[in-house]
Amino acid sequence: MSDSEAIPAATLVVIRDTLAGAPPELLMVERPRTMAFAGGAMVFPGGRIDPADWDGVGTLEEAAARAAVRETAEETGLDVALEALVPFARWRPDNVRHRRFDTFFFIAPCPVDAGPLRPQPGECERAVWISAQAMLDDVRAERANAIFPTIRNLERLAALSSFDHAREHALAHPVEIISPWIEERDGTQFLVIPDHLGYPITAERLDRALRA
Repeated sequence: MSDSEAIPAATLVVIRDTLAGAPPELLMVERPRTMAFAGGAMVFPGGRIDPADWDGVGTLEEAAARAAVRETAEETGLDVALEALVPFARWRPDNVRHRRFDTFFFIAPCPVDAGPLRPQPGECERAVWISAQAMLDDVRAERANAIFPTIRNLERLAALSSFDHAREHALAHPVEIISPWIEERDGTQFLVIPDHLGYPITAERLDRALRA
């Protein structure tokens, strides 16, 4: 299948620090099962960059930051200050059998005055605060499902003890376009990403990787 043009998109990882010694919690939503892309999957809030997200900005990253904040508010009712966002990653898959997205990932701290989450019907089935490791455990126990980029980012976030730690980690690693590729190792095909961008696990067997 030939690649189509990637759709510009953005997602926001909101990080809520917890009691001392406990891992931080992340805001995640479950996509409606009726959605064509990643239906029923657990993801971070986000979506396409709309034309209005370009108002008053000059770069794709700035428009993506606006989209990430807007989509988070629309899906969960949580308002995050634009200036709080820190670039974390950028994923753009190639040679996949679904719509391609060029997705900017940002991290931001949970606002101190955040109220209860208000998941919006049609936008998501539910919205939850959960640690990265707990979500990984749910996926591995088949209590939830998540696509390859979400799992790799959860593994990366699971090693971080607070938002400040996550920010330091993000600033210490370059944000480069990640386009996973297929690589054969000892007769088995793996889906692989670069090993210098902060991800502790950079390969997964292709037959086990959920790409959408």
